[in-house]
Amino acid sequence: MKITEEKITQQTIEQFLYKEADLLDSWKLDEWLTLMTEDSTYSVPTTDNADGDYKDSLYFIADDYHRLTARVKRLSSKFSHAENPRSRTRRFITNVQIVNEADGKIEIAANFIVYRMRYGFTDAYVGKYNYTLITENNELKILDRKAILDIEGLRPHSRISIIL
Repeated sequence: MKITEEKITQQTIEQFLYKEADLLDSWKLDEWLTLMTEDSTYSVPTTDNADGDYKDSLYFIADDYHRLTARVKRLSSKFSHAENPRSRTRRFITNVQIVNEADGKIEIAANFIVYRMRYGFTDAYVGKYNYTLITENNELKILDRKAILDIEGLRPHSRISIIL
């Protein structure tokens, strides 16, 4: 999504998040990865430590760009036992807010529900995204993406084998 040097609007941010959700739901993971910067991070903290730092706390997922690239490659492989056959997902993004804009970075908060359907079960992952976005070559890019779950645990049959 090309943008100009003008101020980035709420609508531009929302359209970017909707595009990201569509890429993930469509399993266009290589294309989704292009939304990330080469020094980006993607994390999912444990449900009991949402405010912890992945550098010194246990996280479900704490990926830098290199690990995220490996995750995408694994999930895209037909040999990925955790997602073969692939889950069907549907994401709902709401309450998108621009939290802060400073030093070329835009901090975004948004609520989410990700429904995951597989083997006759439907799991709902509910929570909040925290993003740090930047512009790179006139495009919005994700510098940091954190999915904070509101659920108390991943039981009975849930696990995080998809990108939230």
